[in-house]
Amino acid sequence: MDFPQDLKYTKDHEWVKIDGDVATIGITEFAAGELGDIVYVEVETTGETLDTNEVFGSVEAVKTVSDLFMPVAGEIVEMNPELEDAPELVNESPYEKGWMIKVKLSGDATEGLLSAEEYAELVGA
Repeated sequence: MDFPQDLKYTKDHEWVKIDGDVATIGITEFAAGELGDIVYVEVETTGETLDTNEVFGSVEAVKTVSDLFMPVAGEIVEMNPELEDAPELVNESPYEKGWMIKVKLSGDATEGLLSAEEYAELVGA
């Protein structure tokens, strides 16, 4: 299983890539594998400012629906437009084409986030 070193992770299986004051967020390869084939990604919070751990959307897989939690506080400025027609990108390319949202950060972005090593240990990889 792949956990890129340049990303940060949450215990809820989201990943975060911080670039200046913008964070790109998605779910990990582990989470996508646990969910199975993802058939729908819903994010209705674009333009809203959310705190850490608030629900920003959900993913629907063949057998389940799972909430998505904000790993950082900030304003959701963009949702990945490709996921509307191709939600399977989350399974196929979770760290690149399958990203979900971009967030303009507010506050300390890395507080409470895990390194790749810590996350791998958490999921037993």
